[in-house]
Amino acid sequence: MREEEGCCNLTGLVSVDERGQLVLPKDLRDKAGIKAGDKMAVMTCEKDGKVCCITMVKADELADSIKKKYGPILTELFR
Repeated sequence: MREEEGCCNLTGLVSVDERGQLVLPKDLRDKAGIKAGDKMAVMTCEKDGKVCCITMVKADELADSIKKKYGPILTELFR
């Protein structure tokens, strides 16, 4: 299967342990630049009242993109 830029890909399977924890495969962590101590923002999509998709984004990258997109608007609003 060919990977396409900007497309979702099945990267692997993980198991949830009895404490509700899961481990991301090392090669995925390396490729995503995820290190111990990084904070991840977890977002969900729901369909028919059930969560059908869980997405994780590095919290600092999410904050940066929000500031970049909405910072100028908020600055203008509070002048």
